[in-house]
Amino acid sequence: MWIKNTPLEGQYIRLEPLALEHVDELKEAVEDGQSWKLWYANVPSPQQMQQYVEKALSKVAEDQVTFVVRSIASGHIVGTTRYYDIKPEHKRASIGYTWYSAAVRRTPVNTEAKLLLMANLFETCGALSLEFKTHFFNHPSRQAIERLGAKLDGVLRSHQILADGSVRDTAVYSILASEWPAVRNHLKAKLTAR
Repeated sequence: MWIKNTPLEGQYIRLEPLALEHVDELKEAVEDGQSWKLWYANVPSPQQMQQYVEKALSKVAEDQVTFVVRSIASGHIVGTTRYYDIKPEHKRASIGYTWYSAAVRRTPVNTEAKLLLMANLFETCGALSLEFKTHFFNHPSRQAIERLGAKLDGVLRSHQILADGSVRDTAVYSILASEWPAVRNHLKAKLTAR
């Protein structure tokens, strides 16, 4: 596969390839904040975690590489993130399916996770661009994506039908390879300021 399923480590977190043995720790992580109750987010409940992990693992050979996010300080898993919609022939991928325990939101965790993922994608894999997609009404996610330095490409209207039958408009953001050096400097400065 174009993007290798290998660990990525920073100062605050370690991204580890998802495995079935992570299910129990992921259940604990998602219980902190109960993000699965947010109507606009696609976060598994503790009861759905086994199926969520199995489904993510089944897509590894196709077009996804999923990681658990482990805090280096505590040693605990605090969330998950992944590359998906991987298109090696176009040198692009999306980053998403990201959720975190409430305890680590608005900490260096997300900034460093995205820095590690983007550095790997642009510097190791030679990507031309990456995408972030989120529900139009997921304002916390949209703000976090914009804080990373991604630019809004547009909104895909009536893009997906959700499990509850509502229709999702999807906000699509991107970062281009030519923008990566400035984005990298921005993210490193944010981490240094902490």
